[in-house]
Amino acid sequence: MRPITDRNGGRWPVRSCAALSYRVSIVLTFRVLGPLAAHLDGEPVALGRPRQRSVLARLLAAGGRAVPVDRLIDDLYAHEVPPKALAAVQSYVSNLRRALEPGRSPRAPAGVLVTQPPGYALRLEAGAVDAWRFESIVSDPAAGHERLAEALALWQGPAYQEFAGAHWADAEAARLEELRSSAVERHADAVIRLGRAAAAVPDLERLAGEHPLREGAWALLARALYRCGRQGEALGALRRARAHLAEELGVDPGPELRRLEQDILAQAAHLSEAWL
Repeated sequence: MRPITDRNGGRWPVRSCAALSYRVSIVLTFRVLGPLAAHLDGEPVALGRPRQRSVLARLLAAGGRAVPVDRLIDDLYAHEVPPKALAAVQSYVSNLRRALEPGRSPRAPAGVLVTQPPGYALRLEAGAVDAWRFESIVSDPAAGHERLAEALALWQGPAYQEFAGAHWADAEAARLEELRSSAVERHADAVIRLGRAAAAVPDLERLAGEHPLREGAWALLARALYRCGRQGEALGALRRARAHLAEELGVDPGPELRRLEQDILAQAAHLSEAWL
């Protein structure tokens, strides 16, 4: 059995074989890149009511690190903490343990959602959580376009979308979205360099639409369009970028976009080379 690790590769102490033997053949996976979901051997796990789901999501956002009980309570009850908040959290944890480890003996220690003073943590392999797996792939600077495509395919919607408005969820969602945007750009750049610019255009159009102040996305889109023989549209993309920057920030495009515009107007030879 492989050692259980947190998202950052740290090893958890492995419990006795007796305590974990019932889990050897069980595959438990979680999705947070889209609607929150858990699957046990491919079957969906009932995660309970909204606050109970929030407890699980908050622990998943911690990436395997322990979340102190006090912080968990504050994050769960953002504005008004009820008198029995601790008992409620303990109940949610107990319910989640039963849902995630249905075959565990009542006397056996929890192996997934564990007590780790001063709070709780999830003991999972990095590949068990889509966001953890995604981050593991995109953090590798040597990841090629196929691996990046694999990572991007994990997204089925905005990260932690069910918990939008909660400060902890918004912060983690924003961090993951930045990683996703960078991965889209890296993947598109690799595809363009391989001479498949047309395949990169839809993703870059989408990214530039979602993040209109992201100059790197506009630059790649203009390059891809130019490589497809669509010079006018490439210049149009740069004009759109200029308009967004002026309207939102009151600034002109940076030197990369300005230089690219001049190169496209001049039909610079290097823009047509497979390896830019």
